[in-house]
Order: sequence, then C-alpha cells, then structure tokens
Amino acid sequence: MTTSAHLALAQEIASTILQGFNRHFEIFQAITAGARERFEQAKWSQVQLASRERIVLYDQRVAETIELVQALYAIEPLDQELWQATKQCYMRLLANHRQPELAETFYTSVFCHQFPRQYYTNAFIFIRNTISTNYIQGDLPSYRCYYPNTVGLKHCITQIIYDAGYTLPFENLARDIHHIYRRIVKLFPGKAKRKTALNFQLQVIRYPFFRNKGSYIVGRLFNGREEVGFALPILNNEQGGLYIDTLLLGEKELSLVFSYSQAYFMVEHQVPSAIVNFLQHILPDANRSELYSAIGLHKQGKSDFYRDFLHHLRHSNDELVIAPGIRGMVMMVFTLPSYSYVFKIIKDKFAPQKEFTRQVVAEKYQLVKRHDRVGRMADMLEYSDVSMPKTRFSPALLQELYETCGSSITETDNGYIIFKHMYIERRMTPLNIYLEQATDTELEHLIKDYGNAIKQLAGANIFPGDFLYKNFGVTPLGRVVFYDYDEITYMTECNFRKIPPPRFPEDEFRSTPWYSVAPHDVFPEEFGTFLLTNPKIRKIFLQHHKDLLDYRYWQQKQENIRQGIYEDVFPYTTEIRFKR
Repeated sequence: MTTSAHLALAQEIASTILQGFNRHFEIFQAITAGARERFEQAKWSQVQLASRERIVLYDQRVAETIELVQALYAIEPLDQELWQATKQCYMRLLANHRQPELAETFYTSVFCHQFPRQYYTNAFIFIRNTISTNYIQGDLPSYRCYYPNTVGLKHCITQIIYDAGYTLPFENLARDIHHIYRRIVKLFPGKAKRKTALNFQLQVIRYPFFRNKGSYIVGRLFNGREEVGFALPILNNEQGGLYIDTLLLGEKELSLVFSYSQAYFMVEHQVPSAIVNFLQHILPDANRSELYSAIGLHKQGKSDFYRDFLHHLRHSNDELVIAPGIRGMVMMVFTLPSYSYVFKIIKDKFAPQKEFTRQVVAEKYQLVKRHDRVGRMADMLEYSDVSMPKTRFSPALLQELYETCGSSITETDNGYIIFKHMYIERRMTPLNIYLEQATDTELEHLIKDYGNAIKQLAGANIFPGDFLYKNFGVTPLGRVVFYDYDEITYMTECNFRKIPPPRFPEDEFRSTPWYSVAPHDVFPEEFGTFLLTNPKIRKIFLQHHKDLLDYRYWQQKQENIRQGIYEDVFPYTTEIRFKR
C-alpha cells in the first residue's frame, strides 16, 4: 500500500469512528433531554426505562461502529502502521470538538474490542488524553451568574428558579424562597442582607439535574474568598405543581447527592468537561471519574479511573493485599492500602450453598449497574484484561488468587498479572467490623441506617438475599451501603411467607423444616435468628425495624411495586427538609 493510500484509508477509518461517536452522543443527549418532561409529568416508570436505555447505549454504538468499520474497510488482521496513522488522523479531527475526551474513549473502545491486549499502548489507543478540556465553550455558557449586591438576594433566588425553565407552576414559590433566604442568611449572618457585601455572587449550572423522582438546581455561592456549593432539590407533588424540598449546602450534604451509591443524573450538556470542572469546585474530594459517572458518562468514568490508577501505581510502592473482613464465598477481594478502592474477582468455585454459576454472578452485577441504586448499592467499574505488576502483590495475596481464581489469571513474561475480568468498587468499612468497634451512639445510628437501607432497596424492587452485616459497608459519611450482589433478586420474584405452626411439638426440634420450602420462598421472621444475636443490636433493631420481620410488610412492598407506586427516597436527612 502506498503512503498516500495508507493515509487516505486511515482518514476514512478515523472519520467513520468519529461519526459513530457523534451518533452515540446525539442519542445520549436526546434521552437526557427528555428527563424534564418525564419529571414534570411524573412518568416514573419511564424515568427508570430511560435510565436503563441510556446505560446500555454506549456498548450498542461501539458494536455498531465496529461492524461498520469492518464491513467498509476489511482491515483484519491488525496493520500496525495503519492504526497508528488512524489514531493520528482521529486526533486531528478532535481539534475543535466539544467532547474530545469522550470521543477518545469511544475510539479506544472500538480498537480494544477488535485487537489483542498487547496493542493497548498509547501508540494505538488513548492511554493519555491528547486534547485539553480546559475552557471548551458551547453555544451558551455552562453556568449563569447572579449578583445579590445589585438586586437583592431574594430576587436572585427567584430568578434562579425561573431560569431553570420548569413549565409546571410551583405550589408556593414565595414560601420556598423565604426558606432558602433564611438558610443563606443564617450561613452568612449580616453579609447576605447587605447589598454592599464584597463579591457576594451565585453561580448556577445552566440546566437542572434529573434523577428518579427529583430534580436539582446545582450551583455555588461566593462570599469574598469563601465558596460554598449548594443544590436545590425540586420535587413534583403529582398534583400539577412543584416545590423546593430543601437547600443543601456544603460538600458533606452534596456528597450524599452525588454519591457513587446513587443512580446516574440526567443533565443536558454540550460540554461535559465544563460540568465536571464546575462540580470539582464544590466536591473537591470527588475525583473526575466519579463525577463523569455521576452525570451518566460511566465509560468516561472508567477511562479516567484507570488513568488515575496507573498514575498511583507508578507513584506508590505499597503492596496489594487481601481486603480486611470475612472472606467471601463468591468473590476474592483485595485492595491497595494507599488507594481507596477494592478489586473483586469471581472465584473459580463457590461454597456448596451458593447454587449458581459465574454467569449468574456477572448478570447480578449488571442488574445493579442498570437499576436504581437509591443511594444504597455501590456502583462498580467493570474491566476486562486488567494488567498489574506482579511485584506489587503480597505473597499471601498471590497465593490465594492462584488458589481461588486461577482460571481468571494469566502471567506475562515481563512480570505482569492479567485478570480476565474484574470489578472495582470504592473501599468501605465492612459493617460487621464497624459494629464491633462502635460506641452506643454509633450503634444506634448504624442499625437504624442498616434497616433503612434494606427498606429503601425493597421499595426499589431489590431484595438483597443475604442480610448478613458483612455484606454491607459503611461510607466515610457514615451511610450504610450494600455491596455483595451475588444473591440479589427482584422483590417481585420472591414469595414472602409466614412459617406455619408446627404440626406436633417434636417439629420444633427437628433439624429440617416441617414445612415445604420452594426456591423463591422467604420467611422474614427467620431474619432475627442470625441478625439479632447481640442484645444491644436486637433492642435497637426491634425498636426501629420490627416490621422487617413480618411477612406482611414485604408483601405490601411487593403490592406497591406491582401497582407502580414509586417510593420517595431522599439522599439527605429528612430533618433538613423545608416545612410545607
């Protein structure tokens, strides 16, 4: 092939891949743009369907683009010079693109789905970003500015609400604005009221965020050098009106809203990097990976995470070790002490009581990815062919990995361990370990939140299956989150029953039940047998969550789900909600 012909083909391939990405982003934006209508019309079932549709969209478009590239150009096997030239052509096409980082990730996905991992280098894919995302501009600025010094704080708050573009009326906007005004004045006593306060301004992301049954106006408030992030949760009263539920202020309250245990937001954005940059200012402890995922760009979140992980490996020297806690029966879990994540590999063989296959486990994790996590299930990053230097593994970990996950591991001649499949999650303190060390006050909070987590998952049609404390974790903010998914199932697939009375006195002493048990039968009154052996825990649990031991509670939850009743789940405490 001549050089000119080679370059012409590379340009065509690059153009085809970019067209595939542009089509993907166009469809992604169209689904996202429908969030406002679904929210205002209270179409909650459609909200869930749109969320799932958007999650699977990326893989569909990648597969479609690969099929088109192969059909048009017949380029198998790998021609190294051609694909190096293709990457260079692609980079030039992105010079004025508004989503260059997403387009680079899409290109990498198209390449990696076609060719072996020895070519996963920066010569062929985007191990590093090549286009700066700083100061990319859309048709409109990504956020608006408001100046209380000029027109007054209440006027600014009112204008922020109107600019958000909701078409439904508010049931009592004056009341809601008064609540917001009072909380801001309390935060900045005296200063918020004075028109002469130096550099007192509000910056608000142009478009609202939508998720589940809520919408959020997100911004930041400046008072001189002080900067405070805020969010206004907007709810639909389902009677033709909206109301502002509260004002969230500061990183701690916002972190719960943007947590990795929440479903992805829908927010319109021509320039996603501008949204992420804004969010980084108000959530400095959140990394770019988590923020891209939070706005629905989870594939970009994966790319950014892996880049950060490679950087951390290069600039650290501690060993990968077995994660603390009780060993799992399905997953081998390890961690890097200096890095706040755990790595999970499906074991080759499961404990006898785990009557399912590797494929079933993988499907459970996909279910969690696509389902509403209601702030109670940790999001995970799923990778294939993950490479880590063998020298970073502790001997004990390496031995256990080969013993339990040997079929998922290969070792290269240059000293790397390759994992065929891996899940990565934020590291949390296992609830059972936390309970052992908890004070009485902490114990009260944790058991209440543990029960609330189960109830909120049930309301979202998720039955955890295994309620043992070791399957739940505690986040740095003290929130209880479920993270062991191998036994989860839909609530509607369970058959909640009451244990029938014994036929004879001797029945109670039998080692096997005197009643029949079908595969999907669940007996809630049994939960206490293995959960409430500690008297302190038992007392707290029965005080707040005794209903979880009653089969009728679960049956009512099932009926609500079947009737299309979507429960309200707030990613903030009910104590800070405004009075209506």
